[in-house]
Amino acid sequence: MKQPLFVPTRHRGRAAFAARPGAGLKHTETAAIDALIAKVEQSGVTVVLVEHDMKMVMNLSDHILVLDYGRKLAEGTAAEIRANPDVIAAYLGAPA
Repeated sequence: MKQPLFVPTRHRGRAAFAARPGAGLKHTETAAIDALIAKVEQSGVTVVLVEHDMKMVMNLSDHILVLDYGRKLAEGTAAEIRANPDVIAAYLGAPA
């Protein structure tokens, strides 16, 4: 069964939820999804992206919230997340 890429939300503004849109895709397919999400965002829709593909997350996100075992680990811009020692320790195995 095909899953929808975006799920509209009941929000007074315009928002959509995209859960793991890059899962199982080839690089070229992921690039096409990146472009589609960017186009949706440029149209004024806020996209809530839940994704493990960090390249996609870093390229598309203005604001990132990182979870580790269900708890908030970090929050900020892509640059702030890349430099966060707790994120590095949790996801790259380096000591915090």
